[in-house]
Amino acid sequence: MIEINHGEFADPWRGPMPMTEEPWIHETALLKDSRMGAWTMVGQRCEVFKSDLLDYAYLVKDVEVFNAEVGKFANIASHVRINPTNHPMWRATLHHFTYRSKSHFMADDDDQEISEWRSQHRVVIGPDVWIGHGAILMPGVSVGTGAIIGSGSVVTKDVGDYTIVAGNPARLIRRRVNEETEAALKRIAWWDWSREELIAALPDFRKLDAAAFAEKYDR
Repeated sequence: MIEINHGEFADPWRGPMPMTEEPWIHETALLKDSRMGAWTMVGQRCEVFKSDLLDYAYLVKDVEVFNAEVGKFANIASHVRINPTNHPMWRATLHHFTYRSKSHFMADDDDQEISEWRSQHRVVIGPDVWIGHGAILMPGVSVGTGAIIGSGSVVTKDVGDYTIVAGNPARLIRRRVNEETEAALKRIAWWDWSREELIAALPDFRKLDAAAFAEKYDR
C-alpha cells in the first residue's frame, strides 16, 4: 500500500480507463490521508479521505469516500457516496459551528469529539463487490464478499456475502450464488491469487460461470 495525498483540480481526462501497477489517480481527483494498493484507479473528480483502496479496486468518477476500506477488486460506479458523515443529533444544534468552530471564528480550537466519533464508524467493503451508480453507503456498514448493491440504493445495514441488495433502504433481492458455491469461492479466495495465477486462470474466468469455476478450482 502506498500513502497518498494528491490534489489540485484541473480539466477532466477523457478516454479508456488506465490501469497500471502503480496507483493511477486522475488529475482532477483529490486524495488525502489515504492509501492505495497495486493496480488501483481513481477517476475524475473523485474525493477520497482517510481511506484504503486495496489491490485492483477502482472508482469510476465523481465518487466520494470517507473513512472506508475498499476491498480488492471492488467495482465502484460513478456518483457513489461511501460514508457520508453524520451530524450530532444529540446536541442542541446540528450545525458544524460547534465542532468546526475555528472556521467560524468562534473558538481557538475545533471540537475533536465529533471527528473521533465519526472515525469509529468506518465502512468496510469486501473483495469483488460491485456498487452501482449513485448508491450511498451510510456510516459503519459492512459489505460482504462478492455482494452487489443496486444503483441508487441507500445502504443502512450490513450486506451479506454474495447477496444482491437494492432500494431505499436497501433490501435483499436474492443471492448471487448458492451457499455451496459461495463456500467454495471463499475457500478458493481468488482475490488473493498472484497476478500470474490470475492470468493463467483468465480463460476460465471468461467462460465458466461461478458454480463451474468453483467446482474446478476448489481443490
